[in-house]
Amino acid sequence: MRGKAAESFEELHVYQRARELTNAVYALTRGPLFSRDRGLVDQIRRASVSIMSNIAEGFERGTTTEFVQYLYVAKGSSGEVRAQLQIALDQGYLQAVEHERLH
Repeated sequence: MRGKAAESFEELHVYQRARELTNAVYALTRGPLFSRDRGLVDQIRRASVSIMSNIAEGFERGTTTEFVQYLYVAKGSSGEVRAQLQIALDQGYLQAVEHERLH
C-alpha cells in the first residue's frame, strides 16, 4: 500500500496483521490447556479484537487526528495481548515457540 492512500481499513497492513493475530489467538485459546482458564481466554480474545476494532473505527472516523488516537488505543490493546501471552506461557498454556510466533 505504500504510495497510495487506503480506501478501506481492510487494505491497511496493520489491520491485516491484527486480523492474523486475532485468528491465531482464537485458534490457540480453543486448545485444551486454555479451557481451564476462561478468564484469561476471554481477556486475551477481547484485547485482540480491540486491536482490530480500534484500527477500523479510527480509519472510519475520517480525520488523521482521530485515526492516530485510535491507533494509540490499538497499541495499548497490543500490549495487553503481549502481557496475556506471557501469562499463558508462565502458566504452561503455550510453548515458548508459540509465544515467540505470536509475540
